[in-house]
Amino acid sequence: MRAVSCALLVSSLLVAMSLTGCKDKTPQSSTELGKGGSMVSGSAGPKGAQGADSSLVKCDAPVATLALAENPDGYTMRSDYQLPSTPVPLIKLLAQQSGCFRVVDRAAGLRSTMQESQLKEAGIVRADSTVHKGRGYEAQYTVIPSLTFSEQDAGRGIAGILSSIPVLRDIAGLAGLLEQVKLKEAQVALLLTDNETTEQLAAATGSARTTDLGLGGLIASKLGGAAGLGWSNTNEGKVIAAAFLDAHNKLVVQVRELQAKALPPAVPTK
Repeated sequence: MRAVSCALLVSSLLVAMSLTGCKDKTPQSSTELGKGGSMVSGSAGPKGAQGADSSLVKCDAPVATLALAENPDGYTMRSDYQLPSTPVPLIKLLAQQSGCFRVVDRAAGLRSTMQESQLKEAGIVRADSTVHKGRGYEAQYTVIPSLTFSEQDAGRGIAGILSSIPVLRDIAGLAGLLEQVKLKEAQVALLLTDNETTEQLAAATGSARTTDLGLGGLIASKLGGAAGLGWSNTNEGKVIAAAFLDAHNKLVVQVRELQAKALPPAVPTK
């Protein structure tokens, strides 16, 4: 299986070099969808999903309110990857963009609500403020993410395959170029629990693989700025974001089969 994958990668490299020239050392990259690689971008809110990647799977209507919880076992990420400490904000964006859930905050947003309530009780803020007890929405479902991440250097393995092919091993500079190839892979999972029954209703895994070509090559991405939530700064972050999009899309297929719960009133818009 690994030999087949390497052979396919070699074919892709040869096609790329036929277009750019063997002597062109300009950093390049390729992202494989399904096997890995896709983008998380845009926004979500009263106007729906804006700027979301075309591969994002959606629902026609929300089925429940949803909270995102941190994995109690933490996340497998090396500190030198310079990644955010949690992928939960990234998954919140995906969940809201999909339209499958009304997302409720059980982290910093909830703490701010509780603080405002305390300030009101202490007489610091006005008595007729919009923050009142008993108006919060319950989380009917909870999603817990899991993440493992690995990075592999496939350059030498590919160079070894080419060295056994007489026509290819004599191409000047090809082996040296292939020594620069890096494979970055991520594997993740999303677990959906019904908070009323504690039953795990659905689970989905996601994966992504990105092949970097050339020193300093960066994954081509639509993931930018605030939309990336800190996951767009490194290749490792981008491949993890792609894996969570893959897992989210698979989870939505299961969520579509669930009977919708009684939802709170819709947020008023003008």
